[in-house]
Amino acid sequence: MTEIQTPTPSEAFELLLAGNQRFVSGAPDHPNQDATRRTEIAPGQQPFAVLFGCSDSRLAAEIIFDRGLGDLFVVRTAGHVAGTEVLGSIEFGVSVLNAPLVVVLGHDSCGAVAAACSALENGQTPGGFVRDVVERVTPSVLAARAAGRETAEEILAEHIEHTVDLLLERSRVLAERVAAGRLAVVGLSYRLADGSAQLVATRGLDAAVPTPS
Repeated sequence: MTEIQTPTPSEAFELLLAGNQRFVSGAPDHPNQDATRRTEIAPGQQPFAVLFGCSDSRLAAEIIFDRGLGDLFVVRTAGHVAGTEVLGSIEFGVSVLNAPLVVVLGHDSCGAVAAACSALENGQTPGGFVRDVVERVTPSVLAARAAGRETAEEILAEHIEHTVDLLLERSRVLAERVAAGRLAVVGLSYRLADGSAQLVATRGLDAAVPTPS
């Protein structure tokens, strides 16, 4: 399968969307998943995208975007909450591996978002380190409600966009590459039932975010 060796941010985004469309249609190509590919990339990796997503077991990146070995540099946490380890991992994918695209991937029925909403409503938060995850999602829920965005879909979109902006605010590496046109950071919302990934936020990429219906 012939593909662009060093894609632009826009080309990388199109590669990702094309894979998701194949997955949704039930006709995946399963590219770069054979022994030849395994041998080819053993000396080094050159992923075309960094994917920062929720740890949900239904969000396996290489499957839902129909990709293979060496294509995606994947970082995942519950509720895609971003601490210093996450920021360092994403910066590694961008500054060392030269990926031209960073994707923040959220999804409907997210347990972390639901827990944050519940905590605000009843004042009860989970124990242990799960509490930290919920507390990091809570500002997104508060911002959504302050803007009159009350539905689960709207709150999720707010959280994804908040994460996109957080990455750029906290990482000079990412912000400078976006400003130079060498990197795009986008937010996608994945629908569990139909498998589609919808664009909800974009920085450094000339792509229209669909208006919610």
